[in-house]
Amino acid sequence: MELFSEMFSYAFIVRALVVGILVSLCASLLGVSLVLKRYSMIGDGLSHVGFGSLAAASAFHIAPLAVSVPVTVIAAFVLLRVSENSKIKGDAGIALISASFMAIGVIIISLTSGMNVDVCNYMFGSILAMSKSDVVLSVILSLSVLSLFVVFYNKIFAVTFDESFACATGIKTSAYNAIVAILTAITITLGMRIMGALLISSLIIFPTLSSMRILKTFKGVIIGSASISLICFFAGISMSYVYSTPAGASIVIVNMIVFLLFSTINFLMSKRKFIAKLCVFALLFLFTSNVFAQPQRQKKIIELKDKFFIAQISDIYLNTKSYLGKIIKYQGIFKEEIDENGKADAHYVVRYGPGCCGNDMTVGFEVIYNGQYPKNNDWVEIQGHLKESEKDGFPTLCLKLLSIEILEKRGKEQVTN
Repeated sequence: MELFSEMFSYAFIVRALVVGILVSLCASLLGVSLVLKRYSMIGDGLSHVGFGSLAAASAFHIAPLAVSVPVTVIAAFVLLRVSENSKIKGDAGIALISASFMAIGVIIISLTSGMNVDVCNYMFGSILAMSKSDVVLSVILSLSVLSLFVVFYNKIFAVTFDESFACATGIKTSAYNAIVAILTAITITLGMRIMGALLISSLIIFPTLSSMRILKTFKGVIIGSASISLICFFAGISMSYVYSTPAGASIVIVNMIVFLLFSTINFLMSKRKFIAKLCVFALLFLFTSNVFAQPQRQKKIIELKDKFFIAQISDIYLNTKSYLGKIIKYQGIFKEEIDENGKADAHYVVRYGPGCCGNDMTVGFEVIYNGQYPKNNDWVEIQGHLKESEKDGFPTLCLKLLSIEILEKRGKEQVTN
């Protein structure tokens, strides 16, 4: 509980959890139908379409989701029509469209901004990628996907298992196939911000295959897939926080472990049920104890640590209103800026982090203190309220210090996370 309490104190993790849980639920429900129809790689194809549209939106400075969602939905509809009405079938149609949009995205990137941080976020995912407006739009679209799935559940069930029989009974199979494809497109686009274009299809495939190892009915697989997806997402985010690993990759690794675990359970159940039950409890105990092995202290103030130093400061600058007036605590190098007259113009407490083109940059805040400042390059620990100020006519942030302490032992001056 201490670990969860600490995680929930970070606004960017809360936003990632809200969107991720909804997207994981949508992906797992739609994944059952897609896997059973042998159409699971549509997720991978649409993620490439989403990457191309996100790259275009970034190049023209347009809201990414506002462009990517309709483009990916149109691509899903076109993909379905191409597969049904031409000689290009299934996987060939997916490969054709996905490769084309990926190429378009790469060309747009090369002609505009190059491989910057935003593009890497679209490729590999980032828990910092979700802004408040993205969260609101994602929640609305995710709830719409879930509502439509529930409303058309019976028709989707019929189309999934026997499309020919469903068509003979008067069900418009092409329309419901289109609904599934469109809902998948929306889900893929929303999930790309956290998982990345290269990993998002795992949310569709893994939970369904894991559930199918031990459950045999359509309804059972639906419920099992949703449960597995939510648990794996939450465990993956927790593992990412504890061990400082990429969020998207951590979620996929947890899904892979669960799939192997359920496959083992399926094998053991076919042999001896008693041994299978013992193995289930033992493996689950080992897995949960390893993931949540590192206890964390509950924080009363916002403390910037080495693990998420750059991520936390980035979140503070991106979502300033949520942090104004709160107490920030961290360690760093005290720097004094001298003006042309040889007088102290400003004071900073910073660390060094990766910048553009391989160059290092300083990461931290300007500080204002009523007491005596330490010497230049001293290693200090500070606590202060976050305030807005103005420097050279531009708005900026600073910390009005409550305390500043010089430490003999220097910490990690270079941060990368």
